[in-house]
Amino acid sequence: MPKNALVIGGGIGGLAAAVGLRRIGWTATVLERRPELGEVGAGMSQSPNALRALAELGVADEARAAGVPFHGVFNLRTPSGGHIVRALPGTTSPLLGFHRADLHRVLMDAVPAEWVRTGAQVTAVRQGADEVTVSCGAQEWTADLVVAADGVRSTVRHLLWPEAPGPRFWGNTVWRGIAHADGIDAGMTLGRGQYFLAMPVGRGRVYWALGARADRPAVRYDDELAEVRRRVHRWHDPIPRLLDATAPEAVLHHDITDLDPLSGYVRGRVVLLGDAAHAMHPDMAQGAAQALEDAVVLAAALAETADDVPAALARYDGQRRPRTQTIVEQARAKGLESTSGNAVSYHLRTLALRMVPSSRWPALAARALAPVWDWTPPRLSR
Repeated sequence: MPKNALVIGGGIGGLAAAVGLRRIGWTATVLERRPELGEVGAGMSQSPNALRALAELGVADEARAAGVPFHGVFNLRTPSGGHIVRALPGTTSPLLGFHRADLHRVLMDAVPAEWVRTGAQVTAVRQGADEVTVSCGAQEWTADLVVAADGVRSTVRHLLWPEAPGPRFWGNTVWRGIAHADGIDAGMTLGRGQYFLAMPVGRGRVYWALGARADRPAVRYDDELAEVRRRVHRWHDPIPRLLDATAPEAVLHHDITDLDPLSGYVRGRVVLLGDAAHAMHPDMAQGAAQALEDAVVLAAALAETADDVPAALARYDGQRRPRTQTIVEQARAKGLESTSGNAVSYHLRTLALRMVPSSRWPALAARALAPVWDWTPPRLSR
């Protein structure tokens, strides 16, 4: 009889976990608290390590069809429009840009519809020696394993890791939107105290994001798009055009938080995955990528020690915790640097970037990011 799991959370990490479990012969039930399964958000880029994870999950072709090559790290400009680094014609990008909903759909299509339960808000988790039970109000499910992929404010983490501090705000906030515009090149504009990212995500859509320093969390505006315009109203084209092509009501504004290191991602037969374990700043584009890696490593560990779930989870914890917690620290440092308002720091940073010939930039960027990008997934046998 196949082993079964409960996956808490129907986002990218949770669905990836379900796909991985299916590939090793497990069954799963995905419990999603929202009334419908879908992805909230705008855009994201995926790096080579994420694409390898998607390949091991068996959805590489579908993911590549949904994504658009993204040259943002090779196209850097100042607010006046001057080029710091320019992507040269024919430059091959190792990154793919996605609308979050498109990548979510790729994973959702790989999970049997009957595995998904929506409107299921977890209220309790009880563990026995050989099984674990999850309650959602009056409903209960029992399984061999629980995978908690329920996000940065994870209910499961709160229930089973009560000593763990909550998400931590470091002084960064971000606005995100989708513009309907054609002919836009991907790129980043680096300003003092803020940056603007633009990334085509297919079908005439462009994802944009404005990251900035914030003195305190939870500051919101009656018209978020107007606030973005106020902050970048003198910045170069096509930034004004992108904002004009964005529906005001669709602009998202979130404070950026991450998690301090946990002493472990496993409690009994419950394991944390993705943002529930290691939420991070978006500045290395590794949030979803690390969740995808988690899903593959978890499935491989379970496949290798099928009759000893605790041993498999210990193996997962030993492999994933050092890597993900290092990336959390690196992403935090990069995020705080990118929004620094210090004039000297800003000018030194842009000067150093300008000193690198554009022809050498792809190789240098790949070398600098090799510890993250060069990850090789374990093989899933099915």
